[in-house]
Amino acid sequence: MSWGVADIPNLTGRTAVVTGANGGLGLETTRALAAAGAEVVIAARNQEKAAEAEADIRRGAPGAALEVVELDLGSLASVGEAAGRIFASHQTIDILVNNAGVMGIPERKTVDGFEMQFGVDHLGHFALTALLMPALLRADAARIVTVTSTAHHMGRTVDPHNPHLHGRYGPWRAYGQAKLANFHFALGLHQLLEDSGTSAASLVAHPGLSTPACRRSASRRPTAASRSASSTASPARPACRLPRERCRSCGRRPIPAHAAVSSTARSSSTTAPRSASRCCGGSAWRRQSGASGRSQSARRA
Repeated sequence: MSWGVADIPNLTGRTAVVTGANGGLGLETTRALAAAGAEVVIAARNQEKAAEAEADIRRGAPGAALEVVELDLGSLASVGEAAGRIFASHQTIDILVNNAGVMGIPERKTVDGFEMQFGVDHLGHFALTALLMPALLRADAARIVTVTSTAHHMGRTVDPHNPHLHGRYGPWRAYGQAKLANFHFALGLHQLLEDSGTSAASLVAHPGLSTPACRRSASRRPTAASRSASSTASPARPACRLPRERCRSCGRRPIPAHAAVSSTARSSSTTAPRSASRCCGGSAWRRQSGASGRSQSARRA
């Protein structure tokens, strides 16, 4: 059964925070949430692009309740300042979408010395979620949505002795590690929330693809790993390659970028889904993945 933007319930009175909301999936998620009546905080590093995104949304929804907050996930100081501003204005937060990220870039460090992809995609969101948790727990049934990628299949367990891949860096190795960290963060957080008895839930999703700046700035020399990272299929099935192509297994096209909001707005869900894509059911992948799955993953590494 298909599910899309039209199925989002009335979100009037709800507050949402979306990181990286100035473009790509974050912009479309913000647009859909605002159209449904939510008050949305556009948390973004580039303030010029954030202002353009706000104006773009208002052209289609003049009455949209939007607020722009500067957030640089590559700086823990900026994360703290942004969380403080958000918390000061919103004592209750119903939805947090950890969407922002960088992808497949040359080796760089955050201002705190972390590998850039791990620092921005994972550590920055980890810190932001923790700082906003008091406001999230005040909501009736908060939803914390972390955007991962099928590239998490390329990821390997973080080496505690070398989490930032010194001497082992590769753009897509680092991206896979960051996306796997997103995946386990979301699942682990959900378990903690469930054990505590709260009504809040943590969800993880690979909702599709758009063409945000992070893709345009990605490594121009794709490897087998980078081609896998470009997949738009379900996290359980790295099958589709490019947005305009059909899935080689089920024949469907990848779900559109605006479907990113599906995990956000399904407030009745209480478990962290391992897949938000409806490209394939996953059964065929499970049949194929037994003995061959590990060897295929090893080759991608």
